[in-house]
Formats: sequence, C-alpha cells, structure tokens
Amino acid sequence: MRLGGVRELDLLEAMAVDGENTRYLPGIEFPSNLKASPDLDVCLRGVRDILVVVPSHGLRETLTAIKPMLGPESRLCWATKGFELHSGKLPHQVVAEVLGENLPMAVLSGPTFAKEVAEGLPTAMTIAANDEEFGQSLAAALSDDNFRAYTSDDIAGVEVGGAVKNVLAIGAGMCDGLGFGANARVALITRGLVELSRLGVALGARQETIMGLAGMGDLVLTCTDNLSRNRRMGLALASGMTVDEAQEEIQQVVEGVLAAEAVKEVADKLDIEMPICQQVYRILYEGAAPREAVGALMSRALKPEQE
Repeated sequence: MRLGGVRELDLLEAMAVDGENTRYLPGIEFPSNLKASPDLDVCLRGVRDILVVVPSHGLRETLTAIKPMLGPESRLCWATKGFELHSGKLPHQVVAEVLGENLPMAVLSGPTFAKEVAEGLPTAMTIAANDEEFGQSLAAALSDDNFRAYTSDDIAGVEVGGAVKNVLAIGAGMCDGLGFGANARVALITRGLVELSRLGVALGARQETIMGLAGMGDLVLTCTDNLSRNRRMGLALASGMTVDEAQEEIQQVVEGVLAAEAVKEVADKLDIEMPICQQVYRILYEGAAPREAVGALMSRALKPEQE
C-alpha cells in the first residue's frame, strides 16, 4: 500500500519517519506494508486500485493531478463526501467528467469514525460501485474480523447520504449546545432524514439506501457523537463562537460548512423543501442566531408528517 498526496508535506514526512499519524491518530501504528511518499507518480506507478480521500472541494484538483498517471486497468474509489460547490455535482459526476464514464468507480461511505476503525472496533460501511466485480473485490480487501463492508450499486444514494448528514449534524450540535434536550435532538434527526430522503430520491437515490448504513446510519452517528467534527461545530456555534473561531478550535476540515452552501444551492435548483438545512445555512452564512433559527423551524405551518 502506498500513501501520498498529503497537502502538508511536513505531516507526510513525519508519518514516514514515525510510522503513524501523530497529529490526527496518535498511537495508531501504520501496517508494515504502508509506505508514504510525497510523489503521486511513485504512489500510482503500477497500481490498479486507487483510493482517493480528500475533502469535496479538493476532489476535482486531485483527479486532474492523477489523470495522466492512470492506465487502462485503473479502478478508482473515493471516500469524499459532499457536493461540489457551485456546480452541485456529486463526486461520481465529477469523476466521470474528469476521468470518463467508463472507468470502474466506487464510493466508500457509512457510519465510520476513523479513530474507532483504527483501533479495530467493530464497524460496518457501504461500498457502492458501477462495476459489481470491483465492488465485491473492494469489500473483500477491506473487510476483516472487525470491519464489514456491504456492497451496493446505488452510488448517488450513498453520496447524498454522506453529503447531507454533515449539515444536519451541525444542526444537532447546536440543538444540544443550546440545551434543548433529547426530544429535540431526535426530532431533528428524524425530520432531517426526511430532508435527506427528499433530495436523494430527486437525484436518483433509492429509498432503501437512504434507510441504510450510508443514510440513516451515518446520520445518527454524526449527529450524536462528539467524535463528529460537524457536531462539534454546532456545539461551538451554540456557545457563541463564530464559524472561524470554531474551525480554528477543531483544527480539521468541517465538511458540513461547505456542504450547507452546496446543499442549499442544489435544493433550491430542484425546488426541494429542506427547512433544517436551510436554517443551518442561515446560521453559517447569513448571521442568524441559533435560537432564532430554531424559532423559525417551530413556527412553520402545521402539516401531515408524511409531507
């Protein structure tokens, strides 16, 4: 296995020397067959299966960089979550646009905190692929006694789940940070799932995917545990911090911040009603106070739950 393309060269060099990521996963030793290199060409030379793990705003740039190094047998998977800002494209659409639609491709997503995976705690996730053999081979390669990968062909469904849950997790963090209690948290998660489903189905996702690991599973995990950066962002905002102050404290990319803008753009374009995501956007980008946003949600016109 080869690890490369890390933006912080000093971090990559330290990982190569220390045999672990002391900044983000201290105490977790790399497997002996994992080699780190700053040279993408070295990392990709002779490699068939490539896993891209970058934030959504860096996906297109990364794909463009590796394109000249791909061969006719190359197969690509990614763990990127979120819509591309302004274009509103899902990751697989960006991949197809940059690398072509005939490339075997897959997305990895689901309720997985890196720390728990690294510690060998029991975990399950979903691999959605456009090529059945590729999806099955990835699942076999990644699975062990403590890690189980399920396969799917619903790439859009898995991707929408991974994008929208981050926005909702910021909302859940704010809800808890304001002391609104367990009732409010469960209501937010449940109604958030409805919003995720509306957008997912409009984009071609299947309902069973939304109700599975990559949809409901990832949503519940991200909204309820403080290992979630997005939830911690919400908690920080509820305490009175600005977005920049919260980001500085968290010290990692909080995908839900950019995702909130992208989700709003896509929902507006498709005329999909997503009131919780809309209020999270207002807090992040329009300066709305968290309590004001909750009031706006609670004062909406009454309607049947199924609508």
